Amino acid sequence: MSIVLEREAPPFREDETGAIRIGKTRVILELVIRAFLDGASPETIVKQYFTLSLSDTYSAITYYLRHQETIETYLQQREQIATKVQQRFQALRTAT
Repeated sequence: MSIVLEREAPPFREDETGAIRIGKTRVILELVIRAFLDGASPETIVKQYFTLSLSDTYSAITYYLRHQETIETYLQQREQIATKVQQRFQALRTAT
C-alpha cells in the first residue's frame, strides 16, 4: 500500500476586518491559540467552540507551532486593535 502525501493549506480565512477565522466557522485564530497557550487541549477547545472541527483545531495549532513568530506578530497587532477599540468605546461612554 502506498500513501499519497498531500500538502494542505492551513484552515484559515481572513474576514473583512482582517481577523483570521478557522475553517468555515466564525471562531478567530486568537481564541484558539490563547486557549492552547493557557493549557487547553485541542479536544477541550473543540468542546468550548463547538463549530470547530478537531482536525482544523489541530491544524491551526500546528501552524502556530511552526510559525510562532509570524502568528505572535499577528496576535500583537490584533491586541493593539482591540485596545484602540476599547479606548474609543470608553471615550464614548465618558462623553455621554
